[in-house]
Amino acid sequence: MSTYVVVGTGPVGLETARLLGEDGHEVVLTSRGVGSIDLKHVRAVQADATDADALARISRGADAVFMCAMAAYDRWPIDFFPIMDGVTRAAEMVNAKLIVLGNLYGYGANAKGQLRPDLPLDPTSRKGTVRTIMWQRALGAGVPAIEVRSSDYLGYGAVTYFSILALPSLLEAKPVTFLGNLDADHAWTFTKDVARTLVAASSYAGEWGRAFHVPSQHASPRDIMQKTSAMLGKKLPEVSTYSHDQMDALGMHELVEMSYLFESPLLVDSSDSETSLGVSAQSIDVMIADTLREHI
Repeated sequence: MSTYVVVGTGPVGLETARLLGEDGHEVVLTSRGVGSIDLKHVRAVQADATDADALARISRGADAVFMCAMAAYDRWPIDFFPIMDGVTRAAEMVNAKLIVLGNLYGYGANAKGQLRPDLPLDPTSRKGTVRTIMWQRALGAGVPAIEVRSSDYLGYGAVTYFSILALPSLLEAKPVTFLGNLDADHAWTFTKDVARTLVAASSYAGEWGRAFHVPSQHASPRDIMQKTSAMLGKKLPEVSTYSHDQMDALGMHELVEMSYLFESPLLVDSSDSETSLGVSAQSIDVMIADTLREHI
């Protein structure tokens, strides 16, 4: 059995630690605010990911470090780089492989058709630029690195555009205002599938220094809302979309630059992950049911 360090205690970090522990590995789960954890073979240790020395001390003997930490959405350009640098340096200090949890922002608004993990990164937003630089720093590390890229999350505890903008209104059957084209197909990623892909990537026997896409399901935002309402035993309420001017007027500035993700189809090719890592996406119904776990 191996030893792993998981940095970040959000839904994906917790599930990644749980899966590794259930497989019999020794796991250190760490964040600045980590509390007690009741997971098999998982030990919670408080640490600041920006402190490479401290992180290296708790990572001694680790085969791999999973970078699952998040920064506040409006502070990515400020907070993410010190986190990434701390995790990367710690992995180098203990000679551990580095598995980075990323997303699709780096491909930018000009990418056409299905997104493949071998496409060049061409960010058109600040957040996409941040993600691209983070991956470049991981690639430049003195240890092997892999990035696992996901689309918009569904799943228990996930904080996403859907959970913030749509879910509260759907729970009360009130009118919903969302983003973009409500009928454009969009890739939705289950948090538990993200964790399964991260774990599988840690054992990848091929050449590292590459990315994998988390297997996802495609459905329009309206379809997701319809299925969510049906699971809640409610009728789909009226659904409309924000304009950019409305988002700015409401102080939703962080959403404006990323709204392109919902304005046209967002399609993800994860065939390489399915073939090389042996993972596949669970159904949309399973994803939504888990999202609603605390509500039904």
